[in-house]
Amino acid sequence: MSFVRRATSTTAGKILSFLGVSALAGLLVAGLFLPLAVTGGATASTGSDMIDQFPAELREEPVSVPSRILAEDGTELATFYAENRQPVELDRISQDMQDAIIAIEDERFYEHGGVDPQGIGRALVTNASSGSQQGASTITQQYVNNMLINADMLRGEERLTISGTKTYADKLKEMKLAVSVEQEMSKEDILEGYLNIVLFGGRTYGVEAAAQYYWGIPAAELDIAQAATLAGVVKSPNGYNPETNPEASVERRNIVLNSMLSQGKITEQEHEDATNADLGLDIHQEATGCISASQAPYFCDYVHREILASEAFGPDVESREQLLNRGGLEITTTLDSGLQDQAQQSVEKTVPAGDASGAGASLVTVEPGTGNIKAMAQNTNYSPEENEGAGNTVLNFNVDAAQGGGNGFQGGSSLKPYVAASWLESGRSMYDIVDASQDHWPQGSEFQASCQEGGSISIPDEGGWKVNNVIDNMKREMTADFGLYWSTNTVMVNMAEELDLCDITDLTTRLGVHRADDGQPLNPANPSFILGAEEFAPMTQAAAYAAFANDGQYCAPRSLVSVKDTNGKEYDVGAPECDQALDPEVVAQLNETLTNIAQRTADETGQTETVEQAPMGGKTGTNNAQSSTWYIGYTSGLSTASWVGRYQDLKSLAGVPVNGQRHEDFWGSTLAAPQWFDYMGQTAAQFPAEEFRAAQDSPIQNPGSRDRYQMGGDGTEPGNEPQRPGDAADGTPDNPDADSPSGPAPSGTAPTPSESGSPTPAPSGSGSPAAP
Repeated sequence: MSFVRRATSTTAGKILSFLGVSALAGLLVAGLFLPLAVTGGATASTGSDMIDQFPAELREEPVSVPSRILAEDGTELATFYAENRQPVELDRISQDMQDAIIAIEDERFYEHGGVDPQGIGRALVTNASSGSQQGASTITQQYVNNMLINADMLRGEERLTISGTKTYADKLKEMKLAVSVEQEMSKEDILEGYLNIVLFGGRTYGVEAAAQYYWGIPAAELDIAQAATLAGVVKSPNGYNPETNPEASVERRNIVLNSMLSQGKITEQEHEDATNADLGLDIHQEATGCISASQAPYFCDYVHREILASEAFGPDVESREQLLNRGGLEITTTLDSGLQDQAQQSVEKTVPAGDASGAGASLVTVEPGTGNIKAMAQNTNYSPEENEGAGNTVLNFNVDAAQGGGNGFQGGSSLKPYVAASWLESGRSMYDIVDASQDHWPQGSEFQASCQEGGSISIPDEGGWKVNNVIDNMKREMTADFGLYWSTNTVMVNMAEELDLCDITDLTTRLGVHRADDGQPLNPANPSFILGAEEFAPMTQAAAYAAFANDGQYCAPRSLVSVKDTNGKEYDVGAPECDQALDPEVVAQLNETLTNIAQRTADETGQTETVEQAPMGGKTGTNNAQSSTWYIGYTSGLSTASWVGRYQDLKSLAGVPVNGQRHEDFWGSTLAAPQWFDYMGQTAAQFPAEEFRAAQDSPIQNPGSRDRYQMGGDGTEPGNEPQRPGDAADGTPDNPDADSPSGPAPSGTAPTPSESGSPTPAPSGSGSPAAP
């Protein structure tokens, strides 16, 4: 093989080198035999041996095609690609484009068998008599070369085989494979394949993507001048790029037009018109990734991460990323594009992006019974340029840190339904009387926790744990139902003291409730979790509450419906993962309280008509700092977590103008609940909801009546167990939210000791009678 590596500085050397290649090629194609005397018998023999080592068939790998993420109805959300390509059949490529590429690249395309002897001879003379190098590759050889490059890229091999860098071995292999391809494929198929794989500048591959990029038209509509421009780009995709080098592009285009004229593909008039035409570019950027998503960029980001995390799409992250960028995946998701638009409108209406308050707002909806994520919205711009106050961030408020979110947000009183559910699981009733007078647990006070060492936990701090209520005169006896309805902190802690804390955390784990920062379940060693001191992602809460909407069945959130590639291969995305987490009777009795809370919240936020559209339940939540506020509500068809609060710090929003309005107190009922009802008011009619299961064993005679919740009472119904003497007088508070303490740091900040949910002084309660 040494002969092909000789210096070619002299004309004779160039001739001998090229004849060496021609002699070897002659072993492949009839009519290319050259006298062995030119190169010597030994050289020819060596060449034959070398050719025998080359594969006879082209290594075909799937051509790199962009992947698309779609909403449930087929709406395209985003594309991912390493090469922007839109394959089309030959009959969808204009005849002018076909003529132009053949005229400039391979005028004898329909006459040769893959390797063109005349082209080789012409290049031989030119290269031997001048300082330039002229190629002799046919369109078939170029197709082969592009397919080899594509295969190398897919296999992670970065060997460069473009013109000017090929070894003679590369050229010989290309020739042999070109002949093989011609025997297996028609000329039309080869031309179609070539026009779909070749580079037209930047990351634009294939004629359809190029036509769309440069002029915003399909390849079928390319005229003579446009076709000649694209045909000219092929020789040097960067040097003749019409967008970045317009003058060079026009010069090269006119060379193509001259070839088309000389070969009779266009008339003199057509040549003159096209030569005098300007480029007429109308650039249509085809950005890649979630940054360019048409809607739901944060959901797009979530799906992207789901693909990269799943072994269904490859053994490692790198291979999964390559499949996404090159495999032409059609990724159909659970997103409802209509719901998404409505959710986005609601969050932006509540807190505009870049609001001076620095507040964030989000909505995430999951479907009871499937876990399908139907909407995921927030009031920020999906952008890595996180200019303070500009509302730009890639941080996804709705999900865990591992899924692109932050540390989550303190849940406040939104955790209280889980305590109540555990109360019911223990065999107790929401109509049982709870003594809520105790508000202080001294150092050493013990709470039963069977899963902990010694079977209990004790309050370690010298000052003990002090718990307060927002509503006055509530440290007294009342029903569990009454305490949950008014979100009374001392009721919840006293209920928990009668229970096993490990039973409560076992229940929350069954409902998928976990910390957003590390994915760990709630820790019974920190009893302040009862009052929502831990940080959660909104999607976690939406999925957990969905079990209240579906007779206790919990379904893990899911985003993928189906994934298939360009070859029709379908990837396993799994079915809904659902378990019966709670007894239906427990849920039915709990819903007797939560539906009444939803009705009261609707009344107090001016959304009575919304709650009349469908049976619904819900609960507010506010952390102690009033920097994290919630309303989580559900119908039998949709479960949605609405969150408004700080995501860059823990400063209170009380007294801070948000969307131009200042609120003396900032509760879950202030903006999170109105945001939820605004959204559900638009969607409830589109998703008909059924009545929740009626409790079979309820001790409450008239569950739907709110008469028992009169302030100053204890929650008993008239005629159904008499009221106890000595009850506190009516003490309706001025604020409408009786939420609990809480405070894990919002995304990206480390919680201070008082916010971390330690068992000693757990945050004092805050809440409202309106939307605890």
